[in-house]
Amino acid sequence: MTNNMTAAANPPLTGIRVLDLSRIAAGPFCTMQLSDLGAEIIKVEQPGHGDDTRHMKPPQAGGEAHYYLAYNRGKKSVALDMKTPEGREIIHRLAAKCDVLIQNFRPGVMERLGLGYADMKDRHPHLIYCSISSYGQQGMMADRPGFDPVLQAEFGLMSLTGAPDGDPIRAPISLTDMYVALYASTAILASVIARKETGRGQHIDLALMDGAAAVMSNLAQYYFCSGESPPRTGNTHATAVPAAAFHAKGGMFYLACGTDRLFRSLCEKVIERPDLLEDPKYRTNSARAVNRAEVMATLEAIFADGTREAWVARCRKAGVPAGPVRSVAEAMESPELKERNMVVTVPHPTAGALRMLGTPFKLSESPTKPPTAPPLLGEHTEEVLRDVLGMDAAAVARLKESKTIR
Repeated sequence: MTNNMTAAANPPLTGIRVLDLSRIAAGPFCTMQLSDLGAEIIKVEQPGHGDDTRHMKPPQAGGEAHYYLAYNRGKKSVALDMKTPEGREIIHRLAAKCDVLIQNFRPGVMERLGLGYADMKDRHPHLIYCSISSYGQQGMMADRPGFDPVLQAEFGLMSLTGAPDGDPIRAPISLTDMYVALYASTAILASVIARKETGRGQHIDLALMDGAAAVMSNLAQYYFCSGESPPRTGNTHATAVPAAAFHAKGGMFYLACGTDRLFRSLCEKVIERPDLLEDPKYRTNSARAVNRAEVMATLEAIFADGTREAWVARCRKAGVPAGPVRSVAEAMESPELKERNMVVTVPHPTAGALRMLGTPFKLSESPTKPPTAPPLLGEHTEEVLRDVLGMDAAAVARLKESKTIR
């Protein structure tokens, strides 16, 4: 297929419509991925307040909080009060026109509104209903509130982060939210495929707790195999040596030699010390792990004598994984991100030219949806009521008068 033919194709999720009742991080990040792939996202928000992340300032752009802008590109915002009978009926009418509903209220909230899965299943058997909660819809922890850092602390991730002789440190990014958002996207797409066979939707019950446990992966298996918790290794790796951050003139860089072949390349082509390979303490990864302190001290002394740029260039030429330790600003301004369209500029009604991250999806035959700015609160309320539900101006005016919509 030619590039021109590919460009003319539709994004892969064209025709899929998602009713997004989620807020903050996990749900919005999930629906943003679906939007990138072509789905229409109708984001329902509380009038006058909106998604909680709209208030997480500073910094901001055009009055919009950076946190909100990060997770909501490519969506339509409807300001609707779901606590009113009229608002709940509009949710039902929208659900009838949507393929997927996603929500991340605490368990029981949607049921009290008459919008839980059992209620929606009866009226909309086609609907794929995704619930994201901290600890699951049922179980001993289901009624507890939770946020990402708490889950990092409770399920092992925090215990592995930080210096070996220091306190556990949480990851600054909401990793549990991000992982569960990607699990949610996968489960939703699997359910769309399953519905082609059954004609029915289903309930997806995703818990941050489960996601936090699942991504422990090899570290959990370390415990299952040894009966011991993995050690905290700071910037080094528990089993691969050398894999660490090194100081050089001009800054730090990270080097990762995960195999003996890579270490041989490091010695022969990068640091030009093939003699190290004759020392039994350096010859294999297992030996280097046992003699970690000596190996690291040798390499630290060598790298301190050169510049970061030179060492990274030599590593890359030799095929040894290495890169500079960058600030966020340095990373976002890097030429390689720009080349991959991972930083884009879109017009925004109040911020003007808004820079933000692009999508990581690069599909050969199906384009992603061109990025558009995260919506203002209620920016598309009338458009959705008119175009999706077929409401006339008089019906919309009545909803405004009753403050069901804004």
